[in-house]
Amino acid sequence: MSTPFVVPLYEGTFSVGLDRKFNRIDRHDPPARGALKLAINPFLIRMEEHTILLDAGLGDFGEDTSTATLVENLAQHDLAEHDITDIFASHLHYDHLGGLVNRADGYLSLTFPDARLWVNRNEWKNLIENDQSDEETKLDFIHFLNAQADLHFLEPQDQPIPGVTVREVGGHTEFSQVLFIEQGEHTYMMAGDVIGEKGAVKRRYAAKYDMDPQKTMKIREELKELAYREGYTILAYHESQSPIFRLTGEGSAGTYNTEPVFSFSDEVI
Repeated sequence: MSTPFVVPLYEGTFSVGLDRKFNRIDRHDPPARGALKLAINPFLIRMEEHTILLDAGLGDFGEDTSTATLVENLAQHDLAEHDITDIFASHLHYDHLGGLVNRADGYLSLTFPDARLWVNRNEWKNLIENDQSDEETKLDFIHFLNAQADLHFLEPQDQPIPGVTVREVGGHTEFSQVLFIEQGEHTYMMAGDVIGEKGAVKRRYAAKYDMDPQKTMKIREELKELAYREGYTILAYHESQSPIFRLTGEGSAGTYNTEPVFSFSDEVI
């Protein structure tokens, strides 16, 4: 296989309000008043020697959600949990990590027991030392991962395996990362919540949900320009309609036109 196989593993679309609860809605419906509309799309990357996930879904952390959805989505591509070799986390929010652990047998277990989990070194350290969550479920989850997962720590600029480059950019979280997939002429960019939706490339904005809104806006503008100039296809984790798209032209005031790439099947893109 000389080119990557890249598909979004769509888990659903959710209305997320100030209570941070993920309430399932139809993909075409608006969110509740004052809430965000967020889809969940872990990305499956198949290379010659590696089968990779970029982020790991919502898992059990939504209303009426389950890690089983991620497992079922993999099965549609003739893959099981043991086939995943590497998982890369763009950042360490639970809607990007939830599928790593499950309670299918009534107790905590790793969903992908043979996978290496790649995380930013400093962000993991901060999470373990400073997690102030008042939810026992989240505390149990992260400390279980710390004890049981095959953790590998990424530096601010890293290339942990051939074809995958990671760059720390911060903004959304202190140590948010951008993931670049390169294989021959095929190149992809996954920037977590910095470019989480197609709408992010169509306007210039600062978002209150980012740790540093102004820094995130600046990074977003730089990444949009890079994607357009270098021809990266963008993988948008929270996009409900077209989670994989290309930039086809510049609009006004730093905005870009897009060309969607639909792939909720086993089609190679």
